[in-house]
Parts: sequence; C-alpha cells; structure tokens
Amino acid sequence: MRENEQRSSLFRKKPIATGGDNNSALKRALGPLDLTTLGVGAIIGTGIFVLTGVAAATYAGPGLVLSFLLAGIICAFAALCYSEFASSIPASGSAYTYSYTAFGEVIAWILGWDLILEYGFASAAVASGWSGYFQTLLSGFGLELPHALTSAFSPEKGTYFDIMAAVITLIITFLLTRGVKEAARANGIMVAIKIIVVLIFIGVGVFYVEPTNWQPFLPFGISGVTAGAATVFFAYIGFDAVSTAAEEVKRPQRDLPIGIIASLAICTVLYIVVSLILTGIVPYNMLNVSDPVAFAFEFVQLKGLSWIVSLGAIAGITTVLLVMMYGQTRLLYSMSRDGLLSPVFSKVSGKSQTPAVGTWVAGIIVALFSGFISLGHLAELTNIGTLFAFAVVSLGIIVLRKNNPDLKRGFRVPLVPLIPILSALGCVYLMTRLAVLTWITFFAWLIIGLIIYFAYGRHYSHLNPARRISSAFRAKDK
Repeated sequence: MRENEQRSSLFRKKPIATGGDNNSALKRALGPLDLTTLGVGAIIGTGIFVLTGVAAATYAGPGLVLSFLLAGIICAFAALCYSEFASSIPASGSAYTYSYTAFGEVIAWILGWDLILEYGFASAAVASGWSGYFQTLLSGFGLELPHALTSAFSPEKGTYFDIMAAVITLIITFLLTRGVKEAARANGIMVAIKIIVVLIFIGVGVFYVEPTNWQPFLPFGISGVTAGAATVFFAYIGFDAVSTAAEEVKRPQRDLPIGIIASLAICTVLYIVVSLILTGIVPYNMLNVSDPVAFAFEFVQLKGLSWIVSLGAIAGITTVLLVMMYGQTRLLYSMSRDGLLSPVFSKVSGKSQTPAVGTWVAGIIVALFSGFISLGHLAELTNIGTLFAFAVVSLGIIVLRKNNPDLKRGFRVPLVPLIPILSALGCVYLMTRLAVLTWITFFAWLIIGLIIYFAYGRHYSHLNPARRISSAFRAKDK
C-alpha cells in the first residue's frame, strides 16, 4: 500500500486550471510582434554566424541546405505541439509546465532539469562566442585585452578567465531585471540589426556565387546530411523559449502560437538561403572557421562588409544570450513557485515585476561558467537536452488530447497522433546521431537532477499533501 502511494506521489499532476492562472505576479506586456522578435532573437545567432561553416566543412558540404531543411521540418512538427500546449496552458515554464499537467511531477522535474541544462550551458557557450567576436572587433581598432583574460581557464595556453564573456552575461542579467518590456525593446533593436546584416549578406553574396562550388553537392553522403542536421539543430534552439513568456503575454492563447510558428518559419527560410549562398561563395572545405559569414566576404575581397557582418554577429549573438537567459530565469521561477526549487527563484520584485533575485543568482552562475570553462563541446549537450524535451512535449499532446478532450485550445495540432509521433521519432533519430560521450554526460546530468529531486523537490513540492497540511496550519495560526 505504501509503495503504491509513493509511486502515485511521483506522478501527481498539476491541475490545468493553475497552468492558466491569471493571478501571476509577472506583468503582461508582450504582444505577437514581441514574441516573434524574441523567437528570432533566440534562433538567429550562433547558428547562422558560426555553425554554418563548421557543419558544411565537417559534415554536409553544400548539402548543408538539406541538413537545415531536415532539422527545420522536425522543429516545425515540435513547434506545432508547443503551440497547442502554449495556447491551452499559458503558464511560464515551457516543457516543464506542460509535462507537469500531462505526465506528472517526476517527469516534469526531469524536463525542467533538462531545460536548465539547455538554457544555462547554452547561455554560457553563447557568451563565450560573443567574447570571441567582440575581441575580433576590438583588434580592428588596435585594442587588445591582457592575454590571461581573453579565454577560459587553460594554464598551458596562458589564459585564466574570459572577462568579456562574464561581462556581457552580467550586462544581460541587469537588463532582464529592469523589466520584460525593456528587455523585449532592446531585443527588438538588435534583432532588426542582425536581420539587416543577414539580408545584406544575401543581397550582395548572391552576385558572388560560383555554382561549381556546389559540386559535389553531397561529399559526405546522406549520413553527412543527417549528422549535419543533428549538429545544426543547435541553430534552431530558441523558439521554445517563446513559450516561457506565457505569463507575460497579453493574449497568450492567440499570440503564443503566432510567435512560435512565425519565428521558426522566418529563421528556416533565412538559414536555407544563407547556407546556399555561403557554400556557393566559398568551397565548403574552407569554411571550418569561427566566423564563416564574415570570412565569405573577406574571401571575395569585401573586407568593409566583413566588418559590418562582424558587428551584426555581435548583435545576433547578444539577442540569443538575452532570450536564453530569459528562458532560464522563467523556468527557474516556475519550478521554484511549485516548490521544487528554492523560493529565491520565484521572489518577484515589486518595482520591475520580474524575478530579480533569481535572475541575478542565475546570471552570476552563468557568468562564472562562461568565464572559467571552455564549453565548445556543450553545443551537442544542449542539442540532446532540447531534442529530449521536444520528444516528450510531442508525446504529451497525445496524452493531453486523450485525458482532456474538452480543454479550451487556442491552437490545435493537425493530424493527431501522426504529427506528434513523427515529431518524437524525428527528435529521437537526431539524438542517435550524437556522440556517445554526449549521451553519457546527459545521463549523468539527469541522475544528479533526480538526486536533488528526491532530496529536496519531492518533499517541498506544493503538491505534497504533508506540505499542504503544514501550510494550512501555519495560515490558521497566523
């Protein structure tokens, strides 16, 4: 009997009514345009300015366009599932909150812990990439930082701390504590800059394309295309962060699906066009550089435009960092509000109506990671965490339709269960294309998370009957 109770407590579900609670302490200030720019801000950055070159040179060659198309299709299926959840359960927390209502607490914790990996380590990795571009820009003006402060801890290379990675992380943290509308406004400006830069690359680069560079189109075969898709999947990460803004959206049932689908559609088109032009300008085997888009202009002797591209890359990567850290803080807010994490993460500032204290805690931790640790290999870790979350959310649509057929939905996934199943299978397939070490590290991360859940979260959860009774007695005493 006791064993059955323990098993049922692991799968206790959060009532859907609380998911759509309008009594949130967060300020509802975002519309569909804000959400679309948040999505584009998160998606276009490291992927288009960095990964395009690496993936073309080492995996797919000119067939990179097919890698982006494959990853985009799988993301599109997942985006449809996210849109239905977001319009049905408009609460902060993204996949974590959706899993809490569909599968129960322990699965929700696993998804939440998984997303902490995605947002946290991706933020640190992106901050490191930002630092590299910024230092390149400084060198153009004849300025250089002390070598010891130019990169992560590596005594053999003479570097000990990446100061600029930490600085940009703390600047973004400060911006996020000022208010969501202010952060969205800054994001919108930077998104406009990087979209203009991408369009300049397309408009100018198309005249320098040499079709012979597209031969052979698949130098690594179909397996290279699929491996490339698993790698460039990192470039699509971000549209799911839109759903973490649910409690700060004016009309979430309508606006969240618009923001998710529109941002993914815009970015997929841009990725495909840029990858075609990039591999048409530069032979694919020369693209294994950290700044392939800028390098393409240097390759055709357009160094002035190369500098403009670098500036756009800095703006682009900044928006990725902003949205990733935003998603991280709202995820921590939701998990803390449910009792699974310390209350510090759900304490909302009365002035800015943001979880300011939790934002600073998360920001400082990310700053330390980005400053001290080299996170190049964590792109794959971020990928596997995101693919896992997408697969679970996709299957959650089938469960939600079965258990809550009358739930009000602002958006409905067509062809259920076919599309959710295709989405989940596609995500699992891309996961199998990742390295064994990535899988080992991922499982180790999940095991650490489960230890924390059983040691803290399970007991302090607001769905724990013992905690509810204790809270009731405390309220009565007062």
